Order: sequence, then C-alpha cells, then structure tokens
Amino acid sequence: MLASLLTVAAETDPCAEGEQVCELVWDLTDNRRLAQWSDVLIGKPLAILAIILLGIVLRWVLHRLVDRIARRAERGVLPERVESAVTARRKQRAATMAGLLKSIITFILTAVIGTMALSELGVDIAPIIASAGILGLALGFGAQSLVKDFLAGIFVFIEDQYGVGDVVDVGEASGTVEAVTLRMTRLRDVNGTVWYVPNGEIMRVGNMSQNWSRAVVDVGVGYGEDLTRVQEVLREVAHSLREDEDFAKVIIEEPEVTGVEMLAADSVTLRVMVKTAPLEQWAVARALRQRIKSRFDHEGIEIPFAQRVVWHREDRRAQEAEARGREVDTDTPAARPATSSEG
Repeated sequence: MLASLLTVAAETDPCAEGEQVCELVWDLTDNRRLAQWSDVLIGKPLAILAIILLGIVLRWVLHRLVDRIARRAERGVLPERVESAVTARRKQRAATMAGLLKSIITFILTAVIGTMALSELGVDIAPIIASAGILGLALGFGAQSLVKDFLAGIFVFIEDQYGVGDVVDVGEASGTVEAVTLRMTRLRDVNGTVWYVPNGEIMRVGNMSQNWSRAVVDVGVGYGEDLTRVQEVLREVAHSLREDEDFAKVIIEEPEVTGVEMLAADSVTLRVMVKTAPLEQWAVARALRQRIKSRFDHEGIEIPFAQRVVWHREDRRAQEAEARGREVDTDTPAARPATSSEG
C-alpha cells in the first residue's frame, strides 16, 4: 500500500529532488508543465548565477590577498639612503609575482566554476573529470621535463630567487638576466653570449645583486712596510670614497679593513670590504683600487711585483759556437807550399 502511494506521488510530482523552484511553482499552481519550465528558466539560471557570483567573490578575496603579499615583497631591507636605487626593480618583481599568482588563481577558479555550472545544466561531468585526470597523467609521463620546468619557474617567481637585471650564476652559465618565463631563463654573459637555461635544469642559483652586494679588494704590500700604517691609509681611502658625492648613494655602510688575509711569497695581502647597493660592487671596487694606488704612490708604500730572470738560449748557443770556431782556427796549422822532387 505504501509503495503504491509513493509511486502515485512520484508520478504526480513533476519535480526532481532538489529542484526548489519547481517545487514552489508546483505547490502554488499545480501546473506540471509550468513547474517543469520554471526550474529550467528560473531555477537553473539562478543556481548558475550563484555559482558564478561565488567564484567572483572568491577571486576578489584571493586577489586581494595576493596584492597584500606583493606589497610586503616591495619592502626592502636596504637603508633609506640607497632605497631609491632599487625600489623600481623590486616593485617590478613583486608585480610579476602577483600577476603569476593571479593568473593561476583565475585559471583554477574558472575550471572549477565551469565544471559546477555544467553539472547544474545536467551534463555528466564524470567523463570530463576522468578525461582531465588522464590528460594530467599523460602530461606527467610524456612531458616530465616540461612540467618540471614550469614548476621550477613558478617557484622562481614565488620565492623571488632572481629577476630581470640581476647578475646570477646558475652553474653552467652566468651573466645578466634578460628574461624569465615559466619555462626558461635567458642570460647574457660578459662576452655577449646569450644563454637559454631551462628552469628545471637549474640546481642552484648564485645571485650577486639581490638586496645588496659587497666589493672585496685585496691589496698586497711589501714585507718591509708598517702594517698598522698601511691599514690606517686604507681606512682613510675607503672613507673618502664613501664621502664622495658620486658614491655616497651606493655605499651602504662604512667600509671595513679586515687586516692581513695572506702571507704570500713576495707580499702581505690586506683586505678591504665595502657594502654596496646591488650591481654597484664592481664600479666601487675599480674606483677604490685606483685611489689606493694613487695614495700608496704618494705615501711611498711599496706594492711588490714579481721579478723574473730571462735566459736567451739562442744567443748563448751562438756565442758558444763562435767561441768554438775561434778555437778551431787557432789550432789548425798554416798551409805549406807544395814541393816536388826530381829523380
């Protein structure tokens, strides 16, 4: 009896389970066709619209979170006196990272919202999900190097390992970064050669221009010099360089003379270290060496240089041959006139 009643109710109720708009119209009008069409024309569009609105809200919230992370990444660790020199590059990196994260978020949300909308329209999404899984598995096995490059590129951006304009050493190649994509990094070395390095092949990165750099200058002096006086002269030269208007904005801290670094065969090596803004260490080191040379010449401090004795083997052999020739000429008896006898 109960089964027959349920069968009759199912036959009379035109709405499927969960179709609330259809149920509402059916209760109000008892019109089967109107109830069915109301769900198609009103219920499903409203459900799809709600899903889309939910996706838009989630996208907005996540993008705001990414923007906040990017603003934090824009804050540097350099003092204010050199902050303006690297602010533009740091903002560019933060904007690149934010753009990448936003693109990933938009792609994932679009795929999820699209799948949910198809499900509301009555499309069987199981084959779609299965196809996506098979496609992902095929990509994982058939394009492992490509997937590896893309994943490594994502972490390069997220972790801000390096960016355009940095001078890096990636193992096989080193130089200035000209372009960074999710798949590869393009470098140009000091000789002008362009290197294309897949991100997945980079095992380690040495960044010589991130946040700050350091100029290291080793100076050799003779063993007869007063090392205390030499160190004082080096401090004065380095300090005067920092006070120079041309270098005041790129030298971050007071230069440091660490003392004796090495006792070589013909000289004593002292080291001067200067903390600089990114990419400025080479210009500072060149200017510091030039000033040290001029000041040492003025103070009479000796910068030793290697001396060599050169043997000219050909000249020596020629002299020996000439000497042997003179000896032979001296020992040879003089020619005598020929005589004949008559019988």
